[in-house]
Amino acid sequence: MKFFMAMHAFIYRLTGGKIGSTMGGLKVLLISTKGRKSGKTHTNPVNYFERDNGYLIVASNAGRPSHPAWYHNLKANPQVTVQIKDGIFPATAEIIASDQRASTWKVVIDAAPAYAGYESRTSREIPLVLLRPQDKPRL
Repeated sequence: MKFFMAMHAFIYRLTGGKIGSTMGGLKVLLISTKGRKSGKTHTNPVNYFERDNGYLIVASNAGRPSHPAWYHNLKANPQVTVQIKDGIFPATAEIIASDQRASTWKVVIDAAPAYAGYESRTSREIPLVLLRPQDKPRL
């Protein structure tokens, strides 16, 4: 899986998102986080949904029992870099609060029903994260 994700990010960057900006009918962005332990930059392709002047991403980890590493990294340092197609911009990651999660999760499930399957396979609550651009992105 790590190899696939690295190749996806490489091809996305190489083509400015001409290849890799959608997967399974969903939009894909690249999120770059600073490793909470290593301090190194890590980039991952993630599905996104446009919402509230930002970009909603789901830390589903395909329904695995643990959160994805990028989620732990952005919790430690919410300043991230986002690439959507050939546009690259800094953003701040905000974890959706409990009181807003149910209505936001419904939006995700309505747009991408596969996430309901991920939810049913895991005992953890799947975090939702809103990426708020720090500057108006050039897309």
